[in-house]
Amino acid sequence: MPGRGFLSRKLDRRAFGTRRAPTVPYRERIVRNVGGRRRFAGRSSRPKPASQTGDDRVSAVAHEQPASAPAAAGPVARAAAAIEGLAVRTLLQPNERLSELVGARVLLKREDLQPVRSYKIRGAVNLLHSLTEQERQQGIVCASAGNHAQGVALACAELGVRARIYLPRNTPRQKRDRVAQLGGDHVRLILHGNTYDDASKAAVLDASRTGATLAPAFDDPRVIAGQGTVVREVLQELGHAPDILLVPVGGGGLLAGALLALAEAPAEFGADRCRVVGVEPTGAASLQAALAAGRPLDLAEIDTFADGTAVRKVGEHPFEIIRNSGVEVVTVETGAICQEMLRLYQVDGIIAEPSGAMSMADLENRGIAPGSTVVAILSGGNNDVSRYAEVIERALLHEGRKHYFLVEFPQEPGALRRFLQDILGADDDITFFEYVKRNNREVGPALVGVELGDPATFDALLARAAASPLVVEALPADSPMLRYLI
Repeated sequence: MPGRGFLSRKLDRRAFGTRRAPTVPYRERIVRNVGGRRRFAGRSSRPKPASQTGDDRVSAVAHEQPASAPAAAGPVARAAAAIEGLAVRTLLQPNERLSELVGARVLLKREDLQPVRSYKIRGAVNLLHSLTEQERQQGIVCASAGNHAQGVALACAELGVRARIYLPRNTPRQKRDRVAQLGGDHVRLILHGNTYDDASKAAVLDASRTGATLAPAFDDPRVIAGQGTVVREVLQELGHAPDILLVPVGGGGLLAGALLALAEAPAEFGADRCRVVGVEPTGAASLQAALAAGRPLDLAEIDTFADGTAVRKVGEHPFEIIRNSGVEVVTVETGAICQEMLRLYQVDGIIAEPSGAMSMADLENRGIAPGSTVVAILSGGNNDVSRYAEVIERALLHEGRKHYFLVEFPQEPGALRRFLQDILGADDDITFFEYVKRNNREVGPALVGVELGDPATFDALLARAAASPLVVEALPADSPMLRYLI
């Protein structure tokens, strides 16, 4: 892995500081109502003066050092001071399951434990703190797939700023309801288009027409710096850079912020030796496309399953930070994301949204050296529980445990029994069956879903089907027909 040349400006270790995650239980740190305002236990909730912008502040960590210690002046350090009291310092949690899987020390940065269950609150708060009093009075406009909107909504309610928030129409109801709850009377939700990019275009038009400040979800230096505080906390808690840092990628704001945080780290933290891996969904790999083209460009089509990272075009500002950094960018299949979501829930007791589970998905194929220290950012937990049926279905298809078949059944008694006895194995189970009897035909088609007891027995099942008088066709994973089933 080549070194990153941009990691040239190093800061004094005393100013950067090392801190541990709060010992206040998370349940006690969530929003409390004190005098009609939301406050967070264990953190200062004193609002910053409106006239004080991000450029005027110094790191909150620097305030804890002796007076002689120089202040950390980087954008991420300033953002850390700005978000104090609204964003919480989340856990850096060892994960035994993943550590055993890859033979390394794997830690999860639990951004699902933020008050809005996503890291997005960091960038939103940092941006709002930078506004002038006049800009606050004019209000803000933003577009979001859901998580940025929640961060903006909470920040607006805390700071007394009004916002119009554009969401794609397919935003999960859980996220829409949460935005409305967090923002209260300060926010107005507008559903527009089918993707984040559709909503973003509407928000840009709104801002240009009304004079409100546009609050981008990722394409703004203030938002990027705010997201970088995630990795700043990782470095402070470890006291050094991890060997590998895995970062989910949508518009690129979190990855760009991570690179800025590494650039601000003192030389002895070894940040220039950290292998940074950006993880994108295969169906929305906008950063890979931009790196190949040398510039951000629109993808013709995207898969919106991982809604938090379903971005058609990576941000201009993030791309400029990422393009020459030497960062690795990999993609992960939707089925692998679903497998990891289920493991997080069933084994670790963690509810993760698809984008939140992305950096851990397919971890065994990341080329991790035994004994390495690996940090994966679990970026969010805003998952609608009703989606788990689809998550299970996609996970089973991905691991080859579930398959669909078109079967031509003779319209005579005993045809289904023949399929069960001659083709299915003892541990296989029919999970879906749709059949329409045709009185004027000798055979009737059926769509059959089968869950195998062991994925390794699929070839044997196909061999039995080929030897049977029944006509059996296995549907491929990319069959358009499956779109109506999943």
